Amino acid sequence: MMRALRRCLAVTAVLAAAFSLPATDAFASPASPASPRPVVGGAQAAQGEFPFMVRLSMGCGGALYTQQIVLTAAHCVDGSGANTSITATGGVVDLQSSSAIKVKSTKVLQAPGYNGKGKDWALIKLAKPINQPTLKIATSTAYNSGTFTIAGWGATSEGGGQQRYLRKATVPFVSDADCKVAYGDDLTPGDEICAGYVDQGGVDTCQGDSGGPMFRKDDAGAWIQVGIVSWGNGCAEPGYPGVYSEVSTFATAIAQAASNL
Repeated sequence: MMRALRRCLAVTAVLAAAFSLPATDAFASPASPASPRPVVGGAQAAQGEFPFMVRLSMGCGGALYTQQIVLTAAHCVDGSGANTSITATGGVVDLQSSSAIKVKSTKVLQAPGYNGKGKDWALIKLAKPINQPTLKIATSTAYNSGTFTIAGWGATSEGGGQQRYLRKATVPFVSDADCKVAYGDDLTPGDEICAGYVDQGGVDTCQGDSGGPMFRKDDAGAWIQVGIVSWGNGCAEPGYPGVYSEVSTFATAIAQAASNL
């Protein structure tokens, strides 16, 4: 089975028209062929509900790891190094809001050793901070269970257009064993965590949600990120849960990379 990554390739014109973005700025060159991800079966988020959410101009999502570093998916970027072509939009639910905070990138760090399977994380350093709350990441598997929140500006149906307003949904944890029934050896259990309604489908991330966070409340009631939107078969199809990069597996590497940016 081909790993259908959840990023946007074919929606450059859609975004450029909808949000008046230059096509050259709307999407960066993809690291590999991929299919984007929005939130299917969800609802519109309220302004300020998830202030750490960031929209990236290549058509992916992300979360503020620090106010000047965005955590996203490796497949959303094209290698590591100096990069001023990405615009991060934060602070709003409505991408057309006059209150939107827009900041250019300065550097990108793609997960070392990323080859299209597993290790699907990357960091983007911004030219200046986005003054919004950040999202802490899980450093152990303690929160890899229960029900998770997903959010993004991606499509609301497979092949659909990107959204102007941030959307959200909740999805339950799916065990590695059950996820392997769907994906077999394409799944990398040590690197990935699955979530979704396996039997009925209907709720999922989709094209354009790639790189966004999957998160839940920790024991103190604060949001904590446990996954990064990565890939899946279609969007919200029965039998095929969403696959997310398992943040706790890479927490130490992410922290070290961030300190070096």
